[in-house]
Amino acid sequence: MGALKPWHIIILVVVILLVFGSRKLPDMARGLGRSMRILKSETEAMKKDSGNPEEDGDVRAEPKHTREPLDPPAPVSETVIDGESVDHKKTR
Repeated sequence: MGALKPWHIIILVVVILLVFGSRKLPDMARGLGRSMRILKSETEAMKKDSGNPEEDGDVRAEPKHTREPLDPPAPVSETVIDGESVDHKKTR
């Protein structure tokens, strides 16, 4: 009951021909072939790139410099409120 019979394939081909037309099918097949070639070449490139970067001489594997932490900010000696400096001695 769930198997694909030969007459199912014939009906499917006829419906596709009616929907897309006989002129569009070769163009669609070419486009599909190009897409498959691109996909294959990209997956092969990804497999090649996923190797050990040190063996391949990849300079991106290790950073060229090390970052040192920044010095903490100096404490503020005066308080500024609404753009005016406030002296703690005068306000207390």
